[in-house]
Amino acid sequence: MGCAKNSVDSEHLIGLLTRAGHKIVPDAEDAHGVIINTCGFIQDAVKENIDAILDLELMKERGDIEKIIVTGCLVNRHELELREELPSVDLWARAEEWDKILTFLSDDSNKTPPDAASNCAPRGILPENKFWSRYLKVGEGCDTFCSYCTIPLLRGRLRSVPIPQLADEAAQLARQGAKEICLVGQDLTSYGRDIYGAGAIQKLLSSLDSALPDDIWIRLLYLHPDRVTREFLDFLSEQKKVVPYLDIPIQHIDDDVLCAMNRTKASRHIRDIVGYARASNSAFALRTTIMVGFPGETEEQFESVLDFLEEAKLDRVGAFVYSPEEGTKAAAMPQLPDEVKESRYRRLMEFQSAISEKRNALFVGKTLRVLAEEIDTDDDSAWGRSYRDAPEIDGMVRIERISQTACAPGAFIDVKITDYAEYDLFGVPV
Repeated sequence: MGCAKNSVDSEHLIGLLTRAGHKIVPDAEDAHGVIINTCGFIQDAVKENIDAILDLELMKERGDIEKIIVTGCLVNRHELELREELPSVDLWARAEEWDKILTFLSDDSNKTPPDAASNCAPRGILPENKFWSRYLKVGEGCDTFCSYCTIPLLRGRLRSVPIPQLADEAAQLARQGAKEICLVGQDLTSYGRDIYGAGAIQKLLSSLDSALPDDIWIRLLYLHPDRVTREFLDFLSEQKKVVPYLDIPIQHIDDDVLCAMNRTKASRHIRDIVGYARASNSAFALRTTIMVGFPGETEEQFESVLDFLEEAKLDRVGAFVYSPEEGTKAAAMPQLPDEVKESRYRRLMEFQSAISEKRNALFVGKTLRVLAEEIDTDDDSAWGRSYRDAPEIDGMVRIERISQTACAPGAFIDVKITDYAEYDLFGVPV
């Protein structure tokens, strides 16, 4: 459940389980036991995860499965309450407590548990994941302490993974067929500050460039705007494997709101890096995330966000309604009515859809390299993603007349764009 970082954790656990002799099956009905790796980031996620555990309890009552193991962020956040409310769960394990899970399953099956700290086990792959597009988690935790965020409470302080280990893991993913590796962490620009004394994201990218084959994409997700500089953008423009795409969650553009979020008053800096990225490459793909309805946000402050979106003309914008989370400073602030928050969310998404459509129109007539993902031979078409499209969160490219070229999931295809919509592009093979 939850974010891409959880998917990486699950794949590491699958690798350890497989090495210990366990068999992973795609359907819960075929399993002896089910492990759910949970998310506890916001209340909506908490409810979704608890509902999933309740579904497993019903399966256990019917005799469809024998064991339920719950791990991950939800356990980190609510373990005591969960133990009282959900007694049929056989094992509770905090995030990354792989040894605890392996020992429990080994005792249950007379298998010898491997050392979870060992890096020898290859990463497995979740049944629903695509082998050609993989995530590489560069670290865990966060030292930024935004006033609304539960990550430091759930995962603790920043803990970066050493560069050699990440280079080895990336090479392993490439050998498993990866054509795209997405770097994820709570903030990539903070990578290495805890183990190298300073940010080391550029050193990591240089190492990955050497470790990976030429025909591969490296995509950067989740960069704090404060630490994205002109010099960093210049560095990225020189990298052959890093796609010209940045996910920079600014959250807001009003300095007073940013200050209340415990984020730097960075509106001028945000405008500068967006303008510089566009000036260096007019096709540079920029994505951000906006929070609406933060405590105290005025109508004028909200409209300043719309003004910024009109000015910046970002390719991709995700928005979410502020949720007061227990243990955060923002939860103690005066809250806005839910109807105000929901109204602002709808207005922002409708406003941005028109901008996204105009941005997409610029690519008609151009040729984009597309990573094919879904093939429909009956319709002689396929869906894929260009460098502008991160997996699962952005738009896609529909490719018509695929019989003109060799096309399979995980293959790169050069596509001439012929049409566009708000979020998707349409084209034919070159």
